[in-house]
Amino acid sequence: MGMYIIISIGLFIAGAVLTWLGMRFLLKSRYDAVITEAEKEAEVIKKNKLLEVKEKFLHLKADLEKQVSARNAKIQAVETKLKQKELTINQKQDELQRKRAEVDVVKENLESQLDLVEKKKQDLEKIHRKEIEQLEALSGLSAEEAKEKLIESLKDEAKSQAVSYINEIVEEAKMTANKEAKKIIIQSIQRVATETAIENSITVFHIDTDEVKGRIIGREGRNIRALEAATGIEIVVDDTPEAIVLSGFDPIRREIARLALHQLVQDGRIHPARIEEIVAKVRKQVEEEVIETGKRTVIDLGVHGLHPELIRMIGKMKYRSSYGQNLLQHARETANLCAVMASELGLNPKKARRAGLLHDIGKVPDDEPELPHAILGMKLCEKYKEKPDICNAVGAHHDEVEMSSLLAPIVQVCDAISGARPGARREIVEAYIKRLNDLEQLALSYPGVMKTYAIQAGRELRVIVGADKIDDTATENLSNEIAKKIQDEMTYPGQVKITVIRETRAVSYAK
Repeated sequence: MGMYIIISIGLFIAGAVLTWLGMRFLLKSRYDAVITEAEKEAEVIKKNKLLEVKEKFLHLKADLEKQVSARNAKIQAVETKLKQKELTINQKQDELQRKRAEVDVVKENLESQLDLVEKKKQDLEKIHRKEIEQLEALSGLSAEEAKEKLIESLKDEAKSQAVSYINEIVEEAKMTANKEAKKIIIQSIQRVATETAIENSITVFHIDTDEVKGRIIGREGRNIRALEAATGIEIVVDDTPEAIVLSGFDPIRREIARLALHQLVQDGRIHPARIEEIVAKVRKQVEEEVIETGKRTVIDLGVHGLHPELIRMIGKMKYRSSYGQNLLQHARETANLCAVMASELGLNPKKARRAGLLHDIGKVPDDEPELPHAILGMKLCEKYKEKPDICNAVGAHHDEVEMSSLLAPIVQVCDAISGARPGARREIVEAYIKRLNDLEQLALSYPGVMKTYAIQAGRELRVIVGADKIDDTATENLSNEIAKKIQDEMTYPGQVKITVIRETRAVSYAK
C-alpha cells in the first residue's frame, strides 16, 4: 500500500514536470513570435518616422529657402534705395557747392557796396554838420535849444487838442449817460417779474363746525388762555361762522398758532398740557422750515458759500414784511434786478445778486439793537466773513455809510425799484392819507406856491408857482429847499421827487 502511494506521487510529480516543460516550451515559442512581430512593427514604425522626418525636413528647407529669397529681395530693394539716395545726395552736394560759390561772389559784391555806402554816409554826415553849423549861425540858436523849443511848442499844441477832445467826450457822455441809465433800468425791470405779496396782521383759521370753537375755548377759557400764552397771539372767537381770527404783528407767531390749532383740532385732545406740547413741537417745525426756506432761496438764486446763520436769517424773511411787502420776495426781486443791472454794466452778476439778497438782512436779527437795519446788516455780513464790497453795498443802500464800490449804487437803485413798483407796498389808509396831506401842506407853506399835488402814491410832489412871483433861479432853489425840509421833517419809504413848475401864459383874444 505504501509502495503504491509512492509510485502515485512519483507519477504525479513526473506529470507535473512534463506539463511545466511543455508549458515553458509553448511560452518560449510564443515569446519568440511576439519578439519577432514586435521587431517587424518597430522596423515599420522606424521607416515611417524616417519618412516623416525627411518630409518635415524638406518642408522646412523649402520655407527657409523662401525666407532667404524674401530677405535677399528686401536687401536688394534697400540697396537700390540707398544707391538712389546716394545719387540724390551727391547731386545736392554739387548744387550746394555751386550755391556756395555764388554766395561767395554775392558776398564780395555786398562788401564792396557796403564800403561804398559807408563812404557816402561819412560824406553825408560832413554835409549835415556843415548845414547845421550854417543854420545855427543864421538863427543864433544851437541845435539842442532849437529841439527843446520845438518840443515845447508840440507839447502845448497836444495839450490844447487833448483838452478840447476831453471836453467833447465829457459833453457827449453827459448827453448819453441819462439816456443809457434809463435804458438799463427799464431793461432790468422788464426782465424781472415777481408776484406781489401783501401781508396782513391777522390770519383766519377755518374750522369745520362751530362746535370746535367751544373745545378751543375750553372750560372757563383755560384752553384759549393757554394757547395765547404759549404763542403770544390774540385769538378772537366771535360770531363769524366756521372761522377763528388769529391777530398779531409777528407772522412767525401767527404761523405757529395756526399750525398748532390745526394739529390740536385734528388730534381732538385740547387741554393746556397738550397745547404747550404741540406749540413747542410746531415751533421746532417752523424753525426747520425757516432753514429749509433759506436753503431753497440761495439754491434758486445760485448764491453759494453763505454762512448757515445768514441762510437761516434769509428764511426768516419769509415771515417778515415791510410796508406790507413780503421781505423775502423783496430780497429775491432785488437780487435778480441787481444781477440783470450788473450784467448790463459789465460787472459780476453773481456778486451783485449776493449783495441784493443780503441787503435787508438787518431787518431779521435774533436780537433788536438800536441800529438802522442797513448798518446792522453790514455788521452781520462782516461777522459772517462776507467780502468787503458786499458788506459796503449792504450798509450803503440807504446812504448811511459812504459807497466804496459799484455794487452799492446798484443795490440802492434796485432796492428802490422793487419798493416803488405799483402794488408792492402799502400802509394803513389813515397814515397814508395823512402823509400825503402833510406833503402838500409843507410845500404850500412857501411863499409864491399856488398849488401842490402829491402823485404816484406820494413818491412825487408837483409844486406850481406863480410866474410873476418867483423867477427861474428861485424855482430851482425852492425845489432844493422843499426836498431838504421833507427829508428832515417827514418819514417816508423810498424817495420823493419834487417837481416845481413855473409857466408864463400870454392870453389874447381875436375879435
